[in-house]
Amino acid sequence: MTSDEQIVEDTRRWLVRAVIGLNLCPFAKAPYSKGQIHYGVLRACGQEELRKQIGQELIDLARMDPAVRETSLLILPDQYPDFLEFNDFLEEAEAVLEELDLEGVLQIASFHPRFQFYGTRSEDITNATNRSPYPTLHLIRETSIDRAVAAFPEAETIFEANMQTLRDLGEAGWLGLDVGAHSQTEAGPPSPTGREIST
Repeated sequence: MTSDEQIVEDTRRWLVRAVIGLNLCPFAKAPYSKGQIHYGVLRACGQEELRKQIGQELIDLARMDPAVRETSLLILPDQYPDFLEFNDFLEEAEAVLEELDLEGVLQIASFHPRFQFYGTRSEDITNATNRSPYPTLHLIRETSIDRAVAAFPEAETIFEANMQTLRDLGEAGWLGLDVGAHSQTEAGPPSPTGREIST
């Protein structure tokens, strides 16, 4: 089993080299630089236990001073390797948010090693904008989103810019970033296209 420390290290590498390095999210650099990102590795056994862990993480973020914890990345290394199953599970995570009466306070975004936008092929390099080393839930404060929109009123242009960034980078460039799960290096890291890479 890959250690929690390695999983967090892989996630930080992806955050620094891809999300921040490629400027896929202009708002990620500040909380990272200030040490305000919490990394939670969830080792739950089964959906109900996972719901409980997510609920506690939501509560912790909502209660904590944003100067200490601005946002949380919840990493699920042992569950939902299939993207469609993970996508379905998001409904459960959203239900927990609602049950805790935290709608309007926090939002949940998602990343996955096999992320695929609707209407794209799995090998489309633009899917890599949302591909992380492990299935990951991003807990975001609504106040942070409001500040980001105020600072970047044309936020919808970020999506198109990210698509072009990945097209310009290409598959070889993405693989060169080395932002996959290092626990899988013996079998070859997961390809951004969803195909196996020969070693």
